Parts: sequence; C-alpha cells; structure tokens
Amino acid sequence: MKELFNDYVQTIETYIMFRIKETVANITPELNAKGRSPIMLSIGAPTANPPQKLISALIVALNEKGAHMYSTPKGENFFREAVALRMKNKFNVELDPAKEIFSLIGSKEGIANFIRTLINPTTKEEDKEIIMVPDPGYASYGEMVKVSGGKAYSVPLTEENNYMPDMEEIFSQLIKDGFNPKKVKALLINYPNNPLGATATREYLESVVEFCKKHHILLVSDAAYIDMYFKEECKPISILEIEGAKDIAVEFFSFSKPYAMTGWRLGWICGQKDAVQIFGKMKSTIDSGIFKALQKAASEILNSQEGDEYIKQANKTFKRNQELFVKGLKEELGWADFKVPNATFYLWIPIPKRYKTSVEFTDDLMKTSGIVAVPGDAFGKYGQGYVRISIVCPEEQIKEVIRRMKEDGFSYNQ
Repeated sequence: MKELFNDYVQTIETYIMFRIKETVANITPELNAKGRSPIMLSIGAPTANPPQKLISALIVALNEKGAHMYSTPKGENFFREAVALRMKNKFNVELDPAKEIFSLIGSKEGIANFIRTLINPTTKEEDKEIIMVPDPGYASYGEMVKVSGGKAYSVPLTEENNYMPDMEEIFSQLIKDGFNPKKVKALLINYPNNPLGATATREYLESVVEFCKKHHILLVSDAAYIDMYFKEECKPISILEIEGAKDIAVEFFSFSKPYAMTGWRLGWICGQKDAVQIFGKMKSTIDSGIFKALQKAASEILNSQEGDEYIKQANKTFKRNQELFVKGLKEELGWADFKVPNATFYLWIPIPKRYKTSVEFTDDLMKTSGIVAVPGDAFGKYGQGYVRISIVCPEEQIKEVIRRMKEDGFSYNQ
C-alpha cells in the first residue's frame, strides 16, 4: 500500500527524538543490568510540573458552562486578548486580537501548517519554492518544508559568524548555487536558537528585517525559547519590536517551554495581518480549535505574577544546572573550548577528538554509559562534529553524568 502515499511523505524521516526514544527503550534492559540506567540529556522539555495556578485554573475551567463544546481555530476572544496584553506588557508590541493573533495547537503544528500555506508543491526540483532555514536548527524545519513540496535552503549558523550570518552573503550564495531568487518565499529564524542556545542582537534583527523587505521575503520567527534567558543584558526580543517588522513578519510563540506545558499543545502566531488571516483560512479546514478549558487556564497564567515568577525561578534552575554541567565538562573531562549560551536549556559542545562523527560519539556514549544526547548533524549539516545536551534533569543526575563519563573514559582529548 505504500505506493498510494504521496512522494513527499515517503521521503521524510521520523523525528529524531522519537527515533532516539525507541532506541533507548530497546537497550534499557541491557543498560540497567550493568548499572547504567538511561539518563536522558536528549529531551528538549522541562521536567518540572507547570505552575500550580495554571493547574488550579484548569480544574475550575473544566466545570464552566460550554467548556466542552467546540471552540474556534482562531482561539476564543479571551485567549487572543490575553495574548495581546502579554505582547504589550513584555515587548511593547501592539496587536489587534481580531486580525493579528491566531491560536495554535503548539508552535510546531503552527509552523508546519504555515509553511503549507506558502509553498506551491511540486516534485520538480527546478520548480520548488524555497524556505531559508537555520542550520543548525530545529530538526523538523527541513522536513516540514520537504513534506510541503518545497526546498529548504540552509543558512549556516557558525562560531565564525557568531550565529548571526550576513543574509546578503547567504542570498548571493543561494544564487551562485543555481537557485532562482524569485522562488524564495520566506526566511525562518529562531532566536534563542535550538540547538545552539544562541541569541541575536537588536542590530542584527534590524538587518534581517531590512533584508526581507528588500527582497520581498516573508520573515518567520520561531520564538519558542524567548522567555528562557540568564542575563538581563541578553534578554531576547520579539522580532515585532523592530520598526517595520509587522509589514513583513510573523512570530510563533509556545506555552511549552516557559510554563512546562509541553503536553498541553498550545501556542499562537501573531504579526502581519494578511499572513495571519490567510493562515487562519487554511486552519479552519483542518481543526476546530483548542479545548476551551486549556485556553482559559493558559489565559490566566499568561499575564499573572505567578506565571512570571515561575519563569524566573525556572531560569535560575537551568542556569545552576548549566554552571554545574559546564564545570564538570571543563574541569574533569577536558572540554575547554566551547561557547556557553545565555539562553535556553541546551549546551552545544564539540565531540571528543577520537570520534569521526557526531553519531559515532552519541551511540558510544549511550551504549557504554547510558547517557542519551542528540548528534549535532540531526539539526543540519553544519551540526556535524557537535552534540546537543539538554540540562533539564535534576542536579544529582548531572553529577552522575559527569561521574559516568569520567569513569568510562569519555574525556575530550582522549
């Protein structure tokens, strides 16, 4: 029956995190038997419970009249108004809740469906429309473009360009590579970045807005990690804060990371009103909106003191975890030369010198020590030679990771 499915779907890869999870499940008995039960440094999700205020608000909302009936794909009025207030309070961005905000069943779903609204699908390589995506970048970006019938063009994020590449240079290279610049539909950016933890300066974002205006390209900002930072001077900004950005940009937000709500599947898109409205028409054909009780609870946490304090304390925990892990890597395991990010709960480190590929290292680390990390090339070709480590686990597990790596001979220089 496989031949009945479309060409795009038949060529995509299962999401890397699900592949890793399946592998870990298969070898867990063996790891347990040798005292190396799996420690998951691969998971990109907070492990703490969400704010208690959020849970309490959900319990109340479950009993409200009409809570269990259909919502609307755009989101209830109270939800969109709460989002507008959040954008005003946190970023000083004015948004019309009726035209410039739309609810999402998580930002991952939103970005995938938004790309579908942009791309005119074709299997002919020379006719494919292009989305420029960060590399390294979220592992699903490329597959989202592929399954929509388009072409994902890598935008290299490297230490050499400080993870803020000159977009005019990239655009010139795209042309040199033989691609038609008129086929470029959008530039997708992600700051703070998964997997790098890198942030962007206001000046750089201003240049990106100008680039997209000049070339008549839609700017798509994935702001899933925008609340997760460790220094006030490195506080990430919304792309919509940049003057003129609302003319050419949309931004995606998620409740998952800041409030530990990964399983709730809730987010929003906001920005350029035509883009938001066209996206909304498409969404009206494929879903009937988010459970009203979830929207109500999320609306109450979004602009609350309790919600802001929860984010603040979570960031302090991630920062302590980062310091503990970095100290172990540098002082006990010889990882001396890597950038320590000021945002997200990720570390991006080079693989030990004796390994040829990222997969070779992460496979050995998992099978020998039960430590589960993600190979850098899962995030793009420029990720080869690196590994992503997530620091969401408790401190005692971080200490155990360092102990196992030292005991099992996983130092950088060996």
